[in-house]
Amino acid sequence: MNGIEPGQDAGVIEDEVTLRYQYALGEVAGTFMQGLRDGKILASRCTKSGLTYLPPRAYCERSFERCDVWIEARLEGVIEASTIVVRGFEGKRPPPVAIAFVRLDGVDSAIGNYVDGVDLSDHAAAMQRLQPGRRVRVEFAERREGRITDFSFRCVD
Repeated sequence: MNGIEPGQDAGVIEDEVTLRYQYALGEVAGTFMQGLRDGKILASRCTKSGLTYLPPRAYCERSFERCDVWIEARLEGVIEASTIVVRGFEGKRPPPVAIAFVRLDGVDSAIGNYVDGVDLSDHAAAMQRLQPGRRVRVEFAERREGRITDFSFRCVD
């Protein structure tokens, strides 16, 4: 039989893959990212259902109608869920990092991003600071590029 026999170790191949890509944001994500560049968090709203979405959506999950209004979201909200990431990704923030899904005041869904200003040296204590219901505020980066990393969250109390 040619090839590898069952139970035979196939070994390990190590390789490095670097990907550069461009993709079209489209109308909804493009408007959201432009808002970030301008120092605003923009959410989409469906006037039929009254739901406001962040991240913004093109269509409402309740009415199935197009979200037809843009609103500027408030810059404070509550943590819905959080975690501490201890393994990193090349080119991203070095671990550990805190990430939370936050529902900003007046918005009906949650958006995820980094939480800054939390001491992550003691994970149990850090998770106490990141519990659901904890109030946070948006902090914009000094230099914004129209990317999700143009803002992060910081605990208010």
